[in-house]
Amino acid sequence: MTTQLSFDELGTPLRETTFVVFDLETTGGSADQDAITEIGAVKVRGGRVVGEFGTLVDPERGIPPQIVALTGITQLMVTGAPTLRTVLPAFLEFAAGAVLVAHNSGFDVGFLKAACERHGYRWPKPTVVCTVKLARRVLTRDEAPSCRLAALAALFRVSVVPDHRALHDAQATVEVLHHLLERVGNLGVHSLEELLAYLPEVTPEQRRKRTLAADLPSAPGVYLFRGPSEEVLYVGTASDLRRRVRQYFTASEGRRRLREMVALAVRVDHVVCAHALEASVRELRLLTAHKPAYNRRSKNADGAWWVALTDEAFPRLSVVRVPRDGAWGPFRSRRAAEAAVEGVLEAVPLRACSMRIPARGGSGAPCALYEMGRCKAPCAGLQSVAEYAPGVEAVRALVSGGSSRALGAVVEAVEGLAGEQRFEEAAVRRDRVVGVVRALDRGQRLASLASLAEVVVARPDGSGGWEFVVVRYGRLASAGVAGRGVRPMPVVDALVASASVVIPGAGPLRGAPAEEVAVILRWIDRPGSRLVYCSEPWVSPAGGAGAWRGWVERAEAGRDQFRVAVH
Repeated sequence: MTTQLSFDELGTPLRETTFVVFDLETTGGSADQDAITEIGAVKVRGGRVVGEFGTLVDPERGIPPQIVALTGITQLMVTGAPTLRTVLPAFLEFAAGAVLVAHNSGFDVGFLKAACERHGYRWPKPTVVCTVKLARRVLTRDEAPSCRLAALAALFRVSVVPDHRALHDAQATVEVLHHLLERVGNLGVHSLEELLAYLPEVTPEQRRKRTLAADLPSAPGVYLFRGPSEEVLYVGTASDLRRRVRQYFTASEGRRRLREMVALAVRVDHVVCAHALEASVRELRLLTAHKPAYNRRSKNADGAWWVALTDEAFPRLSVVRVPRDGAWGPFRSRRAAEAAVEGVLEAVPLRACSMRIPARGGSGAPCALYEMGRCKAPCAGLQSVAEYAPGVEAVRALVSGGSSRALGAVVEAVEGLAGEQRFEEAAVRRDRVVGVVRALDRGQRLASLASLAEVVVARPDGSGGWEFVVVRYGRLASAGVAGRGVRPMPVVDALVASASVVIPGAGPLRGAPAEEVAVILRWIDRPGSRLVYCSEPWVSPAGGAGAWRGWVERAEAGRDQFRVAVH
């Protein structure tokens, strides 16, 4: 027997739901190894097109001949096109708040998730509808032996013929979607929630557990699925707790692991939050505290890697787990930290070996780097501590933002290689410099925020009110809102008075978890933020890596002469 939904549970009518129907063209089938060459998307609401998004994307690699034959997208067509680093945030903004729709959505969404992870964007966890799965649920095999887009387009006689070009295929998918929604409408499916429940992945057990969400409020916050032994199975955030948790029982979540988690869950706890930032920070802290089995990210707040100078007569750059004052980072992986070290060693003449060298009387044998002129062989006693010291000071100045002159020398070398038409070598060294600058810039900006004893920031809530945060030494100490018509300053005073006491620790981030500082900084960096109070001037170093952002953007956009010539 099917349980009838209450009026409150009917959710969002399909005619009032905004869909972003999208398609990607790529260099191959692996989201980890291949790249996107084109993105096309159509935004529809109530059966009408309200926006389109379409662009070629420079994959920054070659396009295999078989892919060229399939899509018609050639290397020449993508040369000079924007890279994914530029296109991805624009697409995420275009699709924000909408239901994503794709034909065989697992493929397209997989590439988007991989792109977000690669470029440092958090996957927004949108609701996703797959027109392949919907077609298989709606149409009989006699009516549609194949659910390929071309076959469905022919069945429904859509006006746009799919041709493996992203925007055309997205436009064709829009018409297919509308025909499928017309079919399910005749079966009594009129809301987004009913549509998601109609898809075949939902089991009767999942439907029965819908009562776990019955007492959740329609407010922003964090939810925790608990198992039979009170263990935390999964932690997530939501702008509307009740609506988001219900989706786990109506098949909007198609991942096998989470369906397994729902089957084990016996209770859903929640923490109501003032706004999305507080929810994000609480989620990070709960993930670190409970390490839920079904979450895949952010389970270890101390999981970052750092680069620091060793404490010895001839210091070297070492990759470490525990940051200390003067360390550089954070890095998401050891490999990323080691790549940054390689980039710095091209700019600063420090030794790369790991042996411990006495201040005097080094008795080692010079290595190949000495023969290449990249090391003065202090291990063999051919360089004194005083002669080695300028390189150490250059690294300290680079990390602290006191001076980035060392980067200038490497950039000149890269441009010199390009001038000599050694384009491939120039491109490799350019990419290393870009990686170093981005890591330095991020580290300096995070450290700048974490150095502040207290900062209060406000952002408009979109409804005439304000969202507030109190941040102390990089940690969220308090959060609240002042609704429309409410005087904001008394709210600020109350938040400051009730804020958590934070004792600063050692290291560039004063002991704050790198991921928490990064989440807070991204929130503050968004347009519209207002600085209400700061315990001291919030500054960025004049000689910091931020001065090189323009060069990095030009290099990544492919406008440098040597990059164009490589293609």
